[in-house]
Order: sequence, then C-alpha cells, then structure tokens
Amino acid sequence: MSVGTSSAPGAHQVRRPSEDTSCHGIDPDDLPDGLVVADEQGHVICFNAAAERITAVPAAGALGRRLESALPLEDLEGRRWWQLTDPYGGLAIRRGQPERNLLLPGGREVLVAVRYVRAEPTGPVRRVVVSLRDTEARRRTERSHAELIATVAHELRSPLTSVKGFTATLLAKWERFTDDQKRLMLETVDADADRVTRLIAELLDISRIDSGRLEVRRQPVDIGAAVGRHIQAYVAAGQPADRFLLRVEQPLPALWADPDKIDQVLSNLIENAVRHGDGTVTIDITASPSPREGEDTGTSVTVSDEGPGIPEESMNRVFTRFWRGSKRGGTGLGLYIVKGIVEAHGGTITVGRAPGGGALFRFTLPVAAPAYLT
Repeated sequence: MSVGTSSAPGAHQVRRPSEDTSCHGIDPDDLPDGLVVADEQGHVICFNAAAERITAVPAAGALGRRLESALPLEDLEGRRWWQLTDPYGGLAIRRGQPERNLLLPGGREVLVAVRYVRAEPTGPVRRVVVSLRDTEARRRTERSHAELIATVAHELRSPLTSVKGFTATLLAKWERFTDDQKRLMLETVDADADRVTRLIAELLDISRIDSGRLEVRRQPVDIGAAVGRHIQAYVAAGQPADRFLLRVEQPLPALWADPDKIDQVLSNLIENAVRHGDGTVTIDITASPSPREGEDTGTSVTVSDEGPGIPEESMNRVFTRFWRGSKRGGTGLGLYIVKGIVEAHGGTITVGRAPGGGALFRFTLPVAAPAYLT
C-alpha cells in the first residue's frame, strides 16, 4: 500500500485500498475482518469496508489521520491503548500485539490484533497492520456453551438424584422392603440410568456435528422396514395400531446410508409426532429428486401428525439447540442432532404444516450408491 505526495510541501494524500496493487489482486474491502494500516509516520493509509462496519467510522474520515485518532482504542480498564503499546517506539524486537479485547468509543468491544512491519528485524516500523473482529460471534458461541452446560447440569441432576436416593435407601433398609418394592425401585434406577446414557450420547453427537467429525458408515438401508420396526415398537408399548399410517411409494431407489443414524432420525421424528401431536401419525416414503448435485434420484421421508402444529414464528428455530415448544420436554437437542445427521449424509430437512394442521417434517437423502454400482 502506498502513500502519495502532492506538489504542495507537507500535503499528505492517501489512496483507497482498491487503487493499490500491492495485495496481489486482492481488494482489502473483500476481507471479512477489519483491516487498518498505518504508514511509518503513523498516518492511516488503509481502512477497509469491514473496519468501517465494525467501528462505524467512515473510511474517508479515517484515511490520512493519525492512527490513534482514527482508531481511539482503550483497554478494559479505560487506558488509551496506543499510548500503552507505543508501536513506533519501545523495543525494536517487538513484532506486534496478540489478539485481545479492546473498547471503541461508546464502550463497544472488539477483538484487535496488531502486526509491526519492519524492513529489517530491528529496524524502524514501516507499517502498523491492525486486524479488527466483531466479538458478537464469539459471544454467541460462549452463550451457547453456557446454555449447554446449564442444560446438561439440570438434566443430569434429576436422574442422578433419583439413582442416589433409591440405591442409598436399598442399601440401608434392604430387609424392610418387599420384592415388589425392590423391583419398582430398581426399575426406576434402570430407567434413570438410561436417561443419563441418552444425554451423554446426545452430547457426543453434538460434539461430532459441531466439529464436522460425524462419521457416516453407509450400507444398504430398507427405509420402509426401518419405519415399520419403529411403528411395531410403539404398538407393542400400547399405542393403538390405527394411530399410524405408513405409505411407501414403489419403486424406491436403493438407499445407501448409515442404518443406526437413520434409525436415530426416525426415532426422534416419530417420537415427536406421537408425544406432541394428535390423531394419526402419517409416514410417507417416496422417491424424489436428489439433494446432491450430479444425482437424479433420492428418497424422501415425511412424518406428519394432526396436532396443533408448530407456531409460524418458531419454524426457523426448530432445528436449533435447546428449542422446545410449549409442551416439549427433554433437552431440546434432538432435532438439532437430526439435522446434523441428515446433512452429514448430504441430505436436507425441512419443517412445515401438515394438511391436517399438525407438524410436518420431511427429510430427503441422496441415494449415495457406491461408484461400482452406478
């Protein structure tokens, strides 16, 4: 980046970043982070669009000004940061400042990192390059982590309290209870242990989804048979058989997917419809256009009910962490995990309103057949 001089002595002219060619064809205005560059005299010679957005300072008002004036940063104790760091003085071996939280005028917090550019290792500073990032994304992540910890602590406390209470009671007063009472307490302990196991499994799934490490082991999957097994389990548990309607369009393309993870998706969606919906739970399985580019066919599964449905204003939050409807129990993590599993398969999932007024979830998976079968 360069600084021009006018014919008038002492006049200081600057170029907009887009006029300079020293970035190898990259326009600083295209950078996602704020970029501010000062020359050897400490005058701002670059102030990109992201820096304008983050600081609310127009580039025209910053270019040519002293760095400490154009970007008046303070530390969290209210001290002027440029005076503390003294980029053009101080030790000649310094290479910059690590990223830290600083304050703009008005108290807005930003993440700032600084690089000192020298022509030789201990020579004078030729450029001060400042990177600015908004803290909102980090704050959202921190809030999400705090919510996760609070939810996990709450969900673990209840079953573990029950487990501890019943086991302590049995150990202390075993002889006083009848066999039926012992069985009831042990069954409760067993059920609560299952709750803890499910929560831990959900946390592991979330960790893998967030880090992009969710593994998909593809095998041939008979999606109709998989849905049928879930329906049979509900009927065996006491649900009336006529509450479920399974419709399978034939022929279906051969589907290659992870059978365990698809079972997890089906379990969540059907359980939601049974627990929170009313009337008939309808599952439609059809051939559909593949969501993956380069493939013609995919498989869609639609789960709908006849209950009150999901409010319109909540539709865009259904697949986020901790979302719960007015009557929802549990951790609020199930649909977030469902979306992660479907997308790990290269598929898509949507939510809407069923013809009968209830909730309607539809996920579509690519065929994803191995190359030797295509």
